[in-house]
Amino acid sequence: MDLYEYQAKELFVTHGVPTTPGSVATTAAEARSITEGIGAQVVVKAQVKTGGRGKAGGVKLAEDPADAEAKAEAILGMDIKGHTVHKVLVAEASDIAEEYYVSFLLDRSNRSFLAMCSREGGVEIEVVAVENPDALAKIPVSALTGCDLAKAREIVMAAKLPPEVLDEAAALVVKLWDLFVAEDATLVEVNPLVKTPDGRVLALDGKVTLDENARFRHPAHESFVDAAANDPLEAQAKALDLNYVKLDGEVGIIGNGAGLVMSTLDVVAYAGEEHGGVRPANFLDIGGGASAEVMANGLQIVLGDPAVKSVFVNIFGGITQCDAVANGIVQAFGMLGDVSKPVVVRLDGNNAEEGRRILAAAALPGLRPVDTMDGAAQLAAELAHQGA
Repeated sequence: MDLYEYQAKELFVTHGVPTTPGSVATTAAEARSITEGIGAQVVVKAQVKTGGRGKAGGVKLAEDPADAEAKAEAILGMDIKGHTVHKVLVAEASDIAEEYYVSFLLDRSNRSFLAMCSREGGVEIEVVAVENPDALAKIPVSALTGCDLAKAREIVMAAKLPPEVLDEAAALVVKLWDLFVAEDATLVEVNPLVKTPDGRVLALDGKVTLDENARFRHPAHESFVDAAANDPLEAQAKALDLNYVKLDGEVGIIGNGAGLVMSTLDVVAYAGEEHGGVRPANFLDIGGGASAEVMANGLQIVLGDPAVKSVFVNIFGGITQCDAVANGIVQAFGMLGDVSKPVVVRLDGNNAEEGRRILAAAALPGLRPVDTMDGAAQLAAELAHQGA
């Protein structure tokens, strides 16, 4: 789960990472009130989960409460790379002498953790990595020994941070690591980490990604979920323990196994090129089981998307037998009642012939059994185009 900047900075405060005071506002009047409480210049920052806020005009310096109200009024409702701004962070402005970068992340390829640090902060770190790779220090961090003060000094010295900030920066890096571990994060990033004219080191901006697989250990993380920003179908699927992602297309996809579903997305997209450019409408992996309830829940979610014009159920029987899947589909149709959109079903693998016989005998209205994956994708795309 990616956090908004204001949420990341809340965790900074919890773990003692020095940062600037501020609060989040959903209205311009709230921004004015927060500025009055701070009693100094503030920065009004759009809260969206994407980069490029400054270039888009989503970060503004405000001199006083009235100015903060006006700046917030201008930012709220903006569209930044497809993200609508519903909240702004109003934080105390800080004088900046120098800008740095530091992060901890999960290094999946090496099955370890990685610290990255650079003297070139305040810009997109991807640009630094490409244009000046020597300016970005990358230090592996063992899961067994972690990041103590000695390791933190190694990190900031590798990045060639100025000698006068090494002690304070290293202490901040240790606190970032403590946050990273305590909150089960997969990314903790500060960009920029700044040196103020009076020599302090502050985390001016923050990005944190939490491991959702560890959410059961962190009931408090539930407060970070932005229900208003979530797709309602995705929220409904999550409540039903379904692995569903909404996409912008017309062919609903249901499969068993993430790899099979990804392949199904590809063949449907390819088939759609011949039928008006229709595309997959979702990713939905029902996993290894295909009981009537699971299948009914999956169909209910997919058919609940008004953009869906047809559904492609693609099942490869392994541990789960195709005859059990077919019975699940038949029962699911009975549980759902009237299924008004065409459903194309391809069964292959264990007991596929029996599964196809069950579907044929059921003669479900709107259900179209097809033997091959490519043939089913073609038919689903054709039906979606006809229903568009």
